Amino acid sequence: MGVTRKRDLPELAQESFLSWFEKHTQQPRASVVRPRVVLFNDTFNTYNYPEVAIAATHVLEAAGFDVILPGHGCCGRPMISKGLVDQARAAASETLDRLVPYAKEGLAIVGLEPSCILSFEDEYQSLLPGDPRVPLVADKAVLFGDFMSSLDPELLPQMQFDNDVLLHGHCHQKAASTGTRGTVSALKSTGCAVSEVDSGCCGMAGSFGFEKEHYELSMQIGNQRLFPAINAKADSTQVVAPGISCRQQIKHGTGQWAMHPAEVMWEAIQNARDLKMSQS
Repeated sequence: MGVTRKRDLPELAQESFLSWFEKHTQQPRASVVRPRVVLFNDTFNTYNYPEVAIAATHVLEAAGFDVILPGHGCCGRPMISKGLVDQARAAASETLDRLVPYAKEGLAIVGLEPSCILSFEDEYQSLLPGDPRVPLVADKAVLFGDFMSSLDPELLPQMQFDNDVLLHGHCHQKAASTGTRGTVSALKSTGCAVSEVDSGCCGMAGSFGFEKEHYELSMQIGNQRLFPAINAKADSTQVVAPGISCRQQIKHGTGQWAMHPAEVMWEAIQNARDLKMSQS
């Protein structure tokens, strides 16, 4: 099973999120007790696109939280997708071991990548049937947008995002009971208008769209609704997609890089701060 030459492979970032976070937490901080939240740093947002996890850290801190990381290891999602059940089960068990202590403390476990964080309440039940750790962790696991939309609006920092948003939800997210509602609400809290792409799968589906035999089908799926909707939008409208595969597919199919909701919120916070500074 080969990788098509028609796509660019994701590059490793010059500095990983873990490296940035270690330096970030060493900076002097006010001695104020803040509620803690766990940021589940998946592999892509740790090593390929750390700017997303960095933005999420800034947003959570601006909302009054002390961000902690649960260490790093693959949650098993790639193995699940490829049918490597034994390896996926081992990765899932190791992930649960890292997260259970925080779940027992009642801390929210906030995820940035829908396919990773939502596997806790879905595939993990099949991989580890009857394991009491699964419901314990799943009950505290939440997508970034859902978590931010659950907070008291009065506690959120001032935000101002200057563009309308066109949102493409992740398949796993849209299949979950909460859907994209939380993400839409979180984005709207920045002051922007949000519309959603009326489409199903983007066509990438993890490694599916990278495989030679699936490339053309992957692009056909993207061309059904997603690509036309993005190409038809106003130039000032910002495309947003929580899923990394979706963002990769959008970039490849339209030439436009979609932002993660965390990046939108962090930019909106910075915009509001800049505006306040200019008016003082």
